[in-house]
This record gives sequence, structure tokens and C-alpha cells, in this order.
Amino acid sequence: MFGVLGPVLVDGVEVAAPRQRALLAMLVLDAGRIVGHDQLIGGLYSEPPMGAANALQSQVSRLRRTVPGVVIEHHPAGYRLVAGPSEVDHLVCAELLGSGRAADALALWRGPALADVDAPFVQVARHRLTELLIDCALSGGTEKHLRDLLVEHPLREDLRAALMRALHRDGRQGEALEVFARGRALLAEELGVDPSPVLGDAHLEVLRARAPHRGVPAQLTSFVGRDEDLRRVAKWLRENRLVTLIGPGGTGKTRLAVEVAHREPGEVAFIDLSATADVARAVLDGAGVREAGMLQGGPVSVQDRLQAALASREVVLVVDNCEHVVDDAARVLGGILATCPDVRVLATSREPLGITGETLSPVTALDDEAATRLFLDRAQAVKPGFHADPDVVAEVCRRLDGIALAIELAAARVRTLPLAEITARLDDRFRLLSRGSRTAAPRHRTLHAVVEWSWDLLTGPERDLAARFTVFSGGARLDAVTAVCESDVDTLSSLVDKSLVEVTGDRYRMLDTIRAFCATHAPDLRDRHARWFLDRAQEAEPHLRAAGQIEWLAGLAADHDNLVAAVTRATAHDHGLALELVAALATYYWFRGLRTEAAQQADAVLHACGETPPPGREQEYALCLLIAWPAATGDQTARIRQADALMEELVDPPRYPITTLMWGMALGAPENDSQVWHRRHRLLGDDPWSAALALVGDGLVARMAGDPVTGEDLLRRAAEAFTRLGDRWGAALAFNQLGEIALARGDAASALTHIEAGRGLLDELGASEDTAEAVAARAHAALLTGDLDAARADFVLALTLARRAGAPVVQAGAHLGLAELARVSGDYPAARRECDRAWELCPGGWYGPDQMRCHIAVERGKVAKAEGDRGEARRHFDEALRWAVGQRNHVTELAVRAELAALTAP
Repeated sequence: MFGVLGPVLVDGVEVAAPRQRALLAMLVLDAGRIVGHDQLIGGLYSEPPMGAANALQSQVSRLRRTVPGVVIEHHPAGYRLVAGPSEVDHLVCAELLGSGRAADALALWRGPALADVDAPFVQVARHRLTELLIDCALSGGTEKHLRDLLVEHPLREDLRAALMRALHRDGRQGEALEVFARGRALLAEELGVDPSPVLGDAHLEVLRARAPHRGVPAQLTSFVGRDEDLRRVAKWLRENRLVTLIGPGGTGKTRLAVEVAHREPGEVAFIDLSATADVARAVLDGAGVREAGMLQGGPVSVQDRLQAALASREVVLVVDNCEHVVDDAARVLGGILATCPDVRVLATSREPLGITGETLSPVTALDDEAATRLFLDRAQAVKPGFHADPDVVAEVCRRLDGIALAIELAAARVRTLPLAEITARLDDRFRLLSRGSRTAAPRHRTLHAVVEWSWDLLTGPERDLAARFTVFSGGARLDAVTAVCESDVDTLSSLVDKSLVEVTGDRYRMLDTIRAFCATHAPDLRDRHARWFLDRAQEAEPHLRAAGQIEWLAGLAADHDNLVAAVTRATAHDHGLALELVAALATYYWFRGLRTEAAQQADAVLHACGETPPPGREQEYALCLLIAWPAATGDQTARIRQADALMEELVDPPRYPITTLMWGMALGAPENDSQVWHRRHRLLGDDPWSAALALVGDGLVARMAGDPVTGEDLLRRAAEAFTRLGDRWGAALAFNQLGEIALARGDAASALTHIEAGRGLLDELGASEDTAEAVAARAHAALLTGDLDAARADFVLALTLARRAGAPVVQAGAHLGLAELARVSGDYPAARRECDRAWELCPGGWYGPDQMRCHIAVERGKVAKAEGDRGEARRHFDEALRWAVGQRNHVTELAVRAELAALTAP
């Protein structure tokens, strides 16, 4: 993240050199756009030096070296910082403000804009950013925000008016009037003018007498975690006549409504509908309406009396718990709003009222920060002095779906249970959270009662779908819901309306707490679920290797949790189905860079199946053997031979073309024109993708055979072929191999060009493991040029990415790179430690880890040689030579033989 909302930062780190800091700030202010040479020179220098263009170029070069990972492109017209809107704090701030999240926008500010920059451009830029800060404060700032800004801008009437209203909402009318008086005096003294209507209107609002608040409950606990919601709802209630807070039970709708009511300056009446079936009577009583003497003669209905009483009153009706009488509530409140022009209504319900003009304000789960604050606040109330790791508390809150009531019930248990015990018991959350406040309504005393209240309000078809919906993990699209659950769209829409199911974009999901309750009523749909997602994976597979790759990958990625669940369930209950799923998903997993996860799944399926494939599933079993190698431990020779034998039995190309690729990776490079080489070519399909894959395979064979020129030509043709097909993964595979060839011949510039081309394609795919490998390759290119700082930064980044992806072999490669860096720097003990770490991460027996072990042995030999220990160096090089010969890797074999020859030279 690039930051200018305070001191200039890059990923939280300051830029030390003042001139480079100023240059970066200018580029960040126009991130993604070209900033002209003249603009940059004028912004940096009050008096530009001789050769200003060269001086600017020099500053850009220093900035690139100083800030690892920053990408600054040069164009004929100027320079451009390559950064998206989500990577620049002032753009994120503006986006949050525009979407109504002013509090989140304000949280990005770390002090005055460009606080540590002193350059000619700063005054104008700082003024522009300060206006953004003021807009944030006006939309959602706290009293402190407004006071601090008013000190800096005492003549800003909009700030003064906003501060007055904030004080007024908190019931501090006297202080609000003092703020007005100081502003009026200052305007007269400094400008000779009276307050504008902006400030005058705020003054009139404060002068209004405070009207009565009837029935609004007093609260015994602090209000935590929904400050932004509070500001938004209060604003909407000022601008609209009906606002309904909707959401699942326990999310805090009532508490939010009460807090809004307490801050409302006018008359308020609070009406709780939870224990009544007569909505009109409840509103009549809650509004304090007397029945006698209102109308002259004749029988009058309760509804008529209510409307007559409210016709001339300016009042906010807070109507709580509408869901179980939603039809009557809509009828009564709709009549009031139609006939009483000065009445506003704030309702809470688990489904919308469905009245024309209704503004819906969803009360959703608390975010991690707010949920953690709520838990700690309530825990410290029952156990003073309670402290806990915020990350652990946040995980507890996430597992409770951020539901406020569930968090409060869990926090109450810290008086008798350690936090670790509470965490361990969350799988049985309804039993754990079964003790609430004795003063609460029965439906709010336990988590089970909260969900049961919503369940009891459902119709039969709605309950049936809610129960069936629990078969999904992480939600699902409409087509999956209707097919797997055998339901209709109207029933699903009803569950959304009643806050049992949430909808985001084109996906429907159920909170885990609601899902756990509904699952106790569910039929077993696991087989139907798994087969539906198998069909989807099989449908998607050919598209993953074509121009629509990104869209189809995104579709499967959205259902990743469902795919994992389908494989896991099938592994336990239907081995043939599990094999089909793993095989159908192989292309998806590899193209997403999730090779380790795929390997773990495949290994589990193989253990479940045993050593013999089920009849008719030989091809899928072979592919499972080939997928499993990154997760395998110990000697895998038997599995390799079994996979090879099963592949030998194939007459036609395999159903999934990626099978042939994995076969080659597992067995290593064959000799060109050998029997094995011909056998693999026979199993390649005649489709364009397989033809492009053949070019990659032949290029690797040529390279391993010591013919880099032919290998490079074949790989270039492969990259072009994959690019024409729209397959980014295949093109990236070819580019990365071209980068390795360039590195081997010492051409760092060409290597970097190929590596960055591949990495850009992998970024589009979100391929985490492959991206980590590309970053490590970029580090090797930097090492080749002597840029040790850039190399170290990229090796560390590659290690972080590989850890995040759970890819041990890629982690080993990053450690090996750090070992080489330490050796080059003369730190031989560190080099040995890094080699040891790399070795520990490599399970033996398969081509990928074995290849890495060969490279580790080479590096150990080089370290020993650098230390002058020729005997140890020879031992390591001999070991590496055995690995290289066994893998038929002639490139490495020749390099190792050269090292051995050098040891014997005088």
C-alpha cells in the first residue's frame, strides 16, 4: 500500500531520502497515470538544476533501488507508478467515502497529508488532500475529528455546523450553542460577516426544545462496534420516512435502533411488538395516545384513533420486532405514513415490511475489529482484568459469524472457562452459548433460541429449503441451489427476505450459526451435491485451456469450498466418485497454483482406495498418482511405476490433457527420440492445446539434453501458441522456462523480461504457488546483476507467498536462493543454515523434490568450496551428480562435472 495520508509510506515503511520521498509522493498522487517530466521537475526543484532531466532520471533509479518491488514505468511523456486504486491510500479513502463508509475512510489517515514532504508541489497537493479529509469528517467524523479540524480551519462554517449537530445528538445543547457563539464572533471579527444559512440552520436545530422519549429502553452496557451504522441510520432517518433495520436474529438490530432513538432530538416513541398480535393497539399505547375525547361520536377503530392522534405530531416511532406480525405491521405503519406527514418510522425486522418508500438498512455481521472490541468489553465486565490475544479473540468472533449476541454470550463464559476451552467448544455452539441474561426476552437468552425464533416463523417449504441449503459450503449460485436442493426461486427469495440466507452478487450463503441449526433438520444430499459439482468441473475443464480461462477459473474458485467438501465427502463414502472429482479438478488446481492442496487431496483419495484402482477408474487413479507427488513422503518408486504402467495401457489420449504434462513431470525428461519420448507423444491429443504442450515438453527435453538453442526456439513457439489460445498458464510456463535459459547463459535482462511476462499472466490467474516461483526467478535475475538488496527482498517475498500457499518445495527453492545470496555475500554459516532449511522441506522420491535436492547438493558443494574445504565440496558435488544423472538432466550434469573438474585443477 502506498500512503500519503500522513508521512509517505510504502507497505508501512518510510522512504528515507527526502528527494526520493517527494518524487514518490508525486507519483502516488497520480498513481496509474503518466506524470510529465516538466511536472515532476517543477514539483521537485524550486530552481531546476542543469541537466534536470538527467537528475530526474537519476532520482527515479535511486527510488527503484530504495523501495523493493516498486514498479515505475518510463514513457516518452514522463513516468508512471504502476499501482491499482486499491494499493493507494488516498484513492481507497475516496472510494470508501463515496460508498458511505466515512469512518473507514477516516481510519486511513495517520496525520497531516504529506507530513514529511517539503517540496514545491506540496502546498497544492496537501490542500487537495485536506479537502478530502474534511469531506470524510463531515460525512462520518467523531466529535474529536471535527474539533481538531475546526482548530486548523476556524472559519469553516460547515465544520462548525457539523460539530454543533454532533454535540446536539449527544444531548450537549449548551456546548453546541457555545460553539456557535464563538463562530459568530470570529466571523464578525475576521471577515465582517454574519453566519451563513449553513451555520444558522444548525443553530435553529439546537434551539428546538427537546421532546419526550417514550418507552426507549435504558441500556446497561456500552454501545460497541457499530458507530458507522449509527451515523448512517440516523442520516437515513432524517432523509426518509421509513427505515427498516433488517438482519438475522442476534445481530444487534434492537440495540442499534435504541441508540438511534436516544440521539434523536425530537419526540420518540418505542414500541416492542414481540409479545403482541395487535399491532395498532401496541402502537397506540406506545405513542401515549389517550382514547377519550379525541373524536366526536360514533364507533371509531383503533387504527382511526391512532392516525387521528398522530396526524399533527412530529414524532419518530421506533417499532421493534416486526417479523412475526409483518403483514399487520406493514398495514398499520403504512396507514400512519400515508396520513401523518410528520411521522417517521424506524422499524426492526428479520424481513422487509414491503411498504412503498421503505429504506432497508441491513444489520450484518460485525467486522473483526468491532467484534473483538465487543468481546473484550463484555469479557472484562464479567472478569475484570481479562486479557487475551486479539487474533485469538478475532478467530472466535469469526467462527460465531460476527453475530453480536453470540459474541456477548461467548464473552460471558470467560468467567468460568478459559478462552482456549471456549474456542474448542465452538463446534457445539448451541450448548456452549446456552446461558444468557435472565432479564432478556426468552428468544434472546440463548443462541439456540435466537435461531429457533426465526425457524418457527418459516413456512414448510421454507424450512425444507433452509435445511437442504446446509449441504453447501461457502454458499452457492442460484443454479446450484435449485438443482441440488430441488427448490424454486420464490422460496429461496423468501429465505433471503427473512434473513436466513444472504445474497452477495450472484451467490447465496447462510451464516454458519444458522447453518448449524438448520443442518439438524437436513436430509442427506451429499451425493447429489458432489455429482452436481463433478458435472460443473467436467464442463469447465476444456474452457480452462482456452480464451474464457479467467471467467471459468473464477467460477470454480467461487465454489472452491464446495469442491473441497465434495472431494472430502466422496473420499469417505464413494471412492470412484472421489477419483472422478480429483481428476476433473486437476486443471483447475494447477492453473490456480494450488498444486500442494491438490496433492494432499489426491494422496488422501489414494489411501482410501488402496493400491488397486476401482474397475473403470484406472485413468483417474493414474492421474491421482501423478497429482500426489508434492505431498508424498518417503520412497515413491512403486507409485511412479504404477502410474507409468497405467499410462502405458492407454490407447487414446487421456480425457484430461494435463495428465500427460504431469506424467512427464513425475518421470523426468526422457532422452530425445527415445521409446519413452515416443510413448508420451502418442498420448498427446491432436487439439491445439496439446500441440502447444508438446512444444514445451520438447523444449525442456532439448534444454536438459544440453541444447539450449533448440530448447529456446521450441519454448518461444510454445509461448506464442498458448497466447493465441488464450491460455495464460501455458504461456507463463513457457516464459518461465525461457527465463531460466536466459539466466543460465548470464543474460539477466532477457531473463527478467521473460520472468515478468510470465508473472503478469500468473497474477491474472491468481496462481499463488506459480507466482512465488516467478518471484524467486526474478530474485535470481537480480542476483545475477549484483543487486543483492533486490534479490534478498524477492527471495523473502517468494518465501512468504509459498508459505501462504502451503507449498514446501517452493519454500525450499526460496531458502536455496537465500543460501546462494549468503554465499555470495561471504556469510557461509547462514548459507549452510538456509541449505538445511531447504533440505528439510523436500520430501524425497519424486521428480520435483528430487530435482530440488540436487540443487541443494550443488549449493552445499559451492559453499564448502568457498570455505576451502575441497573434500566436503567433492562429496556434495558427487551426490548432486548422482541426482542429475538419475533425472537425465544434462544441463545440471554438465555444470556439476565442471565444478568437480575445477576441484582437481591445480
